[in-house]
Formats: sequence, C-alpha cells, structure tokens
Amino acid sequence: MTFHAPLIIDIAGPRLTDADRARLSHPLVGGVILFARNWRDRAQLQRLCRQIKRVRSDVLIAVDHEGGRVQRFRSDGFTHLPPMRDFGRLWRTAPETRPGEAALAACNAATAAGYVLGAELRACGVDFSFTPVLDLDHGRSEVIGDRAFDTDPRVVTLLAQALMHGLRLAGMANCGKHFPGHGWAEADSHVALPVDERPLQTLLADDAAPYGWLSTALAAVMPAHVVYPQVDARPAGFSRRWLKDILRGELGFTGAIISDDLSMEGARWLDGRLVTPTEAALAALAAGCDMVLLCNQSTVEQGAAIDDLIEGLSRAWFEGRWVPDETAEARRRALLPLGPAPSWDALMVDARYQHALQYLP
Repeated sequence: MTFHAPLIIDIAGPRLTDADRARLSHPLVGGVILFARNWRDRAQLQRLCRQIKRVRSDVLIAVDHEGGRVQRFRSDGFTHLPPMRDFGRLWRTAPETRPGEAALAACNAATAAGYVLGAELRACGVDFSFTPVLDLDHGRSEVIGDRAFDTDPRVVTLLAQALMHGLRLAGMANCGKHFPGHGWAEADSHVALPVDERPLQTLLADDAAPYGWLSTALAAVMPAHVVYPQVDARPAGFSRRWLKDILRGELGFTGAIISDDLSMEGARWLDGRLVTPTEAALAALAAGCDMVLLCNQSTVEQGAAIDDLIEGLSRAWFEGRWVPDETAEARRRALLPLGPAPSWDALMVDARYQHALQYLP
C-alpha cells in the first residue's frame, strides 16, 4: 500500500532546521511550500531543495510563483514575469492585419511565460507552482486584481491553457485557482470570509466555466475560501457539493484538489464556529481535497500549529476518523516533475528559453 501524504507545510528559513527535517520525514507530509523568507540567492535555493529531497525524495516542493506581485523569487537572474492581466490586454490591444492575430500573439506570449516560469524554478530544484489564476477580473476584488487574465471566461481559458502548455514544456504541472471563482467577492479571504451571493447557474456559466473547458488539461485545482450561500453554506474548499458533485461530477475534473491555506481567515470558521487547523484539514479532506495546505506557521511559536496538525491527523487516522486514500496519493505524486531539469547554466544558453524571453510582454 502507498501511504497517503496529504499535508503541505512551510519551513522557517533559507536552510532546514532539525525541526523542519523531523516534520518533512513524517509520512503524512507530502509537500513543502516556499516563501520569500526561504530565498537568499539561486545557489542557496538549490542547496535548500537538495536538502529537502534528501529527507524525502517524493516531497513536492511548491511555491506561489505567478508573475506580477505574486512572485517569490525576483533576483539573481530570475525573470520578472508580468502580471497575468498583461496577457489579456495584449489579446485585446495588439495590432493585427487578420482577425485573431492579437489572440494568437497573446497565447504565444502566455506559453513563453509558462515555460520561463517553470524552467527557472525547476533549474533551482522547485517542483511545482500554484498557477494559473483562473479567476475573472470583475474589477471588484483587490486581492485578485491584475492576477487575473481577463473578465471573459473564454479569454481566461485560452490564455491559461497556453500558459499551462508552457509549464508542461518545462516539465511542470499546473494548478488552476480559486475554484469556482474569487473575482466577484470583494473581501480578501486572507483576512475575512468572502461571500458571493450569485446563483449556481450564473457561477457555472461565468466564473467556473474555465474549469469545465480545461478539465482534461488541469493537473490540480485549488478551491476558494469563499462562501456561495445559494449553493452551500460552507466555503467551497470545505464543500462536498462543490468539490465532489460539481467539480468532479459535473465538470469531470480528475486531477488533484489542494486546499488553500488553512491559516487564512476564510478557513478558520466553519458552520459558525472557530476551528483548529486539524478540524479544518479533516473537513477539507472529507469534502474532497486530496491535499491540505498550512502556511506561515513554522515561524510562529516554533511551528506549534504544524506539529499539532501532524499529531491531530495522525490521531484521526488511528481513531478511524480519517482514512488515507491511495487514489488521492496517486494524484499527489502525479504533480511531481516530468523528467530531469537542466542546470541553470544550461538553461541560460538553451535556444527555447532564449526564444521564449523575447515574447514576454
């Protein structure tokens, strides 16, 4: 039996501590998410990733690295990637002599961005980035804003598909977020619990449409910490209705479902009461998540929340309140990179990489 390792945790600094190693070696831990505090330069990042893989070769090393204002590594040779809105603007404003040329140029640029993003991360030992954002730019959500490609779900779908193609050329999987859509709700789920009052029919026809159109290409999906009360009283990431009935059942998605950060305010309240990270994790896994993410806790009280989560999920397993899922573990492992990555020096002289840089807006 392959054991299910659903937890993605963070580490405190630019190198592993003994506490980090102990946590990463636990069989319930299947991933680690990196932040800017884990970065000094490329050589240090490469050493850190090697240290992590020496603890567990199958641990998924992940990062939020989208471009624009959400890009964790920005110096020592990393390309400053544009926000996704720039690709939507290129689609709508590039000159064309024949219909559709601007759209094709935008898609080519998005593919180039995906390739550069994935290739640079992989050359440093990072396996996976939580991208692309599939939210629509309704002009209402500041936390989404220019992270979204466009307000038209068709444009978002095609640009995201192009970016995902670039990621795959670099050997990296993808993660569409935040299902079914965070672009309408004005509150920031990091500090509040957003609510979107629109009916299911509107959500499926508009914000959630890219997930259906991309269901065969998406490797992973991250649900939103947003409540859609006309569908379910719980946020989407804790809702069987959203994850099992709609995302998997109606839209046909077969990849991994990864919760958004359980330390966010939008994940701290369930059914009208404050919950612990362990309670939130169990609720997310029961609703249909394959993995759950807990961020920015290793620097708080020496990582007590991470240790509590590992202990709490272990206890739930022994007591029969949570059952490891072999199919969920297979979906986690499918997110690991495809093939070896070139070194940074080899990447810098690679013809495809140099060609891709020319097409970034």
